[in-house]
This record gives sequence, structure tokens and C-alpha cells, in this order.
Amino acid sequence: MAKNNRGKTLKNLPAHGRGQCPHCNRTGVKLMYEIKGENKTIKVCKVCKNTPADKLTA
Repeated sequence: MAKNNRGKTLKNLPAHGRGQCPHCNRTGVKLMYEIKGENKTIKVCKVCKNTPADKLTA
């Protein structure tokens, strides 16, 4: 069967969910993973998703 809803939520986001990761500064990566800090949540790339919130630079 076809997967009709694959990526549907990303298409609604600006730039299809792509941007610059605030931790590793890579450009053009999907920012899908949220890390919850003290007062805010930061969206990071797949590589940085396991980074502890206290080590984030942004």
C-alpha cells in the first residue's frame, strides 16, 4: 500500500522544516527534534538530538 501521509506535516512548515541547526550550525537540515531546556524548547537536527539541554549553545 502507498503511504499517502508521509511528510505531510513537514510540508506545512516554513521551508518544509529545513533550516540551520542552532547547535552544530549546519544548513539545510531538517529541524524535527525538540530539546526542552529550562524555559524554552529548541528544534535541532538528527545528529544533535541526543545532546543534553545544558550543553546547547543557543
